[in-house]
Amino acid sequence: ARCAVSGSGNVAQYSTKMLMELGGKVVTISDSDGVLVFDDGMTSDDFDKFIEAKQVKRTRLSSLDGSVSGKYVPDQSPWTLTEMQVDFAFPCATQNEIDKNGASLLMKNGCMGVFEGANLPVTADGQDVFRSDRTFVYIPGKAANAGGVGVSGLEMSQNASRTYWKKEKVDEMLKEMMAEIYEQMTDAAGEDGTLEQGCNRAGFLKVANALKELGWVY
Repeated sequence: ARCAVSGSGNVAQYSTKMLMELGGKVVTISDSDGVLVFDDGMTSDDFDKFIEAKQVKRTRLSSLDGSVSGKYVPDQSPWTLTEMQVDFAFPCATQNEIDKNGASLLMKNGCMGVFEGANLPVTADGQDVFRSDRTFVYIPGKAANAGGVGVSGLEMSQNASRTYWKKEKVDEMLKEMMAEIYEQMTDAAGEDGTLEQGCNRAGFLKVANALKELGWVY
């Protein structure tokens, strides 16, 4: 699957890494100055240079132009490239980065789903575009990016109990956590609801039940 990722921070970096490990073709990464486009998908060598640029050299993506297989396009984002064919989109950059026009362009170019990595990366008008097709998969960040908060909780547990878990154990617990979130979404969505509706219902019920257990509502 062709996967468009925006951003180049931690969320974008590890989203890219996991997508590549799962066999996805990452065709874009971006920063506030422009976007790197990989028509045939990012290679492992491209990824290593990307990580070095961001984690070691602290440079802009434009510095990679000519040294990776992708082409740098200034003053654009993955959501403004008119000819970019993608199967799935992963907005991991900033709030409101996909507006109505960007959402329409994604659907026009064959995108089948959006999974939020940033906080509220899709505007209200953009969300309406995605909801216009009930077969389109739209997963809000409260579910798609819940792993970050979840792993922070695991870290707090380790610190409190003065224990250490290996990377493999944390990854296994993360996968179980995300599988449980998906199950909550599908259960709350029911037979006629979308995954987005299931996500919002499950989140509301969790907060409502917590308020009830605290005695704040009856």
